[in-house]
Amino acid sequence: MGLKNRIGKGLCGGLIVGSVLMLAPGLRTAHAAYEDGVLPELKLEGSATLDVYDKYLWRGFTLDTDPVIQPGISIGGYGFTLSSWSSFDVSNSDALTSDETDIIIDYTYAFESVSVSVGHTTYNFPGSGLRSKEWYCGVSLPDVLFSPKMTVYDDYGKEENGGGDGQYVNLGVSYSIPVISAPEISLDLAAAVGLNHELFIAGDGGDYLLSAGLRIPLTKNAVFVPKIGYAAPFGDLKSADDGNQKSRTYGGVSLAVSF
Repeated sequence: MGLKNRIGKGLCGGLIVGSVLMLAPGLRTAHAAYEDGVLPELKLEGSATLDVYDKYLWRGFTLDTDPVIQPGISIGGYGFTLSSWSSFDVSNSDALTSDETDIIIDYTYAFESVSVSVGHTTYNFPGSGLRSKEWYCGVSLPDVLFSPKMTVYDDYGKEENGGGDGQYVNLGVSYSIPVISAPEISLDLAAAVGLNHELFIAGDGGDYLLSAGLRIPLTKNAVFVPKIGYAAPFGDLKSADDGNQKSRTYGGVSLAVSF
């Protein structure tokens, strides 16, 4: 293990503890609001997430090889969800500038056996002053074996402003294996293939993704997940003359709290 990897893993460990401590006052406030009956009266639900990974991979692209911290928060009701999600480089030891803040609005309707989602994401990259915009539509079968899901994305952001100006289709499956019954710890497995049509590349290509996470409940509303994954590009996304991306593994932890 190289020095950079050792430093990265140490940073990740420290960030997890420090970030949980920083989140604590906000989580207590949210819990108090819930206990006071504010959210139940409005029929709203909220969640907060905090992820720490040793690198940032997205749709087969390596956006950062440094450790990143990725906080998110969402609130929703009546089928609508408004979310904010960010990613921040915490060591700046490579030449990549990946700081990002996204705003997502989603509407999901669950039929008897099919769930359909439509939404929009605004990507902002404060380090470079660039941005992009994207519509998406997804269909999932949560009650079918392996919970298959397909999502189609259309990035219509102008390339001169940092937009992708292309399309991406993601096909995914997932499966949860019980490990311990009390508490309910499970091994969550997922696999996906993404098809890329001129999204930040000139041609067509895509990526494969495999991941495994150990889902560990901390409280009734909090879950901790150590996770590892492997991403592999193919086609023009891998070509040295176009996307020039490489296969990589990643690892980290995720904390999620609902209220």
